[in-house]
Amino acid sequence: MAKTSAKHADIKDMTFERALKELESIVNRLERGDVELEESITIYERGEVLKEHCDRLLKQAEAKVEKLTFAADGTPKGTEPFDPQS
Repeated sequence: MAKTSAKHADIKDMTFERALKELESIVNRLERGDVELEESITIYERGEVLKEHCDRLLKQAEAKVEKLTFAADGTPKGTEPFDPQS
């Protein structure tokens, strides 16, 4: 990613939703198969950077999610990290 980071510097400031929408657009274009080879390579590389950005943002969001904990009487007593496996 180091060599493409300067080329795709605008991605680092994108919201998750905007990056995902552009990534979906790239996937659709590549699946249609009507893109010339050079452009396919260029947009594929951008798609990889967008995917990494989305993954990073998702991990950051997951780290912020907390689960409320309750005392035996039902009153809130605090929070703990959310574990989707529990």
